Amino acid sequence: MSARDSAVSPPRVLLCGYYGEHNLGDDALLEVLLRQLPQGWTPRITAFDQEQIRQRFQAEWPTLETVDRRSPRAVLQALAGCQALVLGGGSLLQDATSFRSLLYYAALILAARSRGLPVLLWGQGLGPLRRRRSRALARLLLGLVNGISWRDAASAHLAAGWGIRAAHGSDPVWGLEPLEWHGRGGPIVLCWRPVDQLDDAGWRQLLTALEQLAERTGRPVHWLPFHQHQDRDLLVELQRRRLVGEALRRRSVQVEAATPEQAMQHFQGASLVLAMRLHGLILAALAGSPCAALSYDPKVAAAAGALGCPCLELGELQPAELVAVEALLASWQPLLDQPGDPGRRERLRSDTRVHAELLQRLARSAS
Repeated sequence: MSARDSAVSPPRVLLCGYYGEHNLGDDALLEVLLRQLPQGWTPRITAFDQEQIRQRFQAEWPTLETVDRRSPRAVLQALAGCQALVLGGGSLLQDATSFRSLLYYAALILAARSRGLPVLLWGQGLGPLRRRRSRALARLLLGLVNGISWRDAASAHLAAGWGIRAAHGSDPVWGLEPLEWHGRGGPIVLCWRPVDQLDDAGWRQLLTALEQLAERTGRPVHWLPFHQHQDRDLLVELQRRRLVGEALRRRSVQVEAATPEQAMQHFQGASLVLAMRLHGLILAALAGSPCAALSYDPKVAAAAGALGCPCLELGELQPAELVAVEALLASWQPLLDQPGDPGRRERLRSDTRVHAELLQRLARSAS
């Protein structure tokens, strides 16, 4: 497309991701992606709750369009009139959700390439790929795309083992603007989710340690649902299973955040954030809050390692409850009111440049 053609008809790009699913992490990824999009490009966004995406972003990007991400036919039709496809953030080439999910993105990539459209994997993680056929398909797809930026070294290493070499940086959400922390004496904020690794005994250990920490330090506990459909009922469910002690129940309140910015404001006023959600951990660190991670997935542990904060592998809780509770308290209590390292935060923010550079290369190739 020539520069003259672009002036008449602005190039349109299909942004494909887990958008409009009421997950603050994916909303944050979309916000960064839109901000990095080359000037003059019109975004067409796959989203489940299309109205939510339009309300959230259309004021700043008035030419924005949406399409139902759960309708493969609608998404494939949306490629018509587009000049590029961008798979934006997260870990879309994986089969942990299902093999059908991987097939969905494979069909989209193949359809775009058959039309001669460039395909970019922006800020992506790779895997998990648990099936042999999944690994074979992912390897094929990586050989077809026109550009990749990985969000972590492990994904880049896995792809490099297949002969696919591309730059890696940090998770794109680190590209959001940081806040100044003012949480001394504030609440303990939880960004927790249901996880397969915790049975009732495991939850009881976490909750007992949390209760003792809150009681010793006199802090309220704020439960922040990060994924509205998955996390909202967690506190109620744990209470129903009689896992929440009376002292913790009295100190607990559920708070709400409709946008990543609102979540960061909660974290900004927290004396400690205990995060299971990857992007909950990142947003808390961007808000300058003291953080500790609880990892249900290697991506959470990797982010905690990059950030330099304590991380509990949920599958490795001590079988003896007293031992586990004391270990958790010993890990969490020293963090209270001790803000994170701004130097690490800035280095991780700087590492998001590889994702912006990938999009700029797309703009240059289309001009």
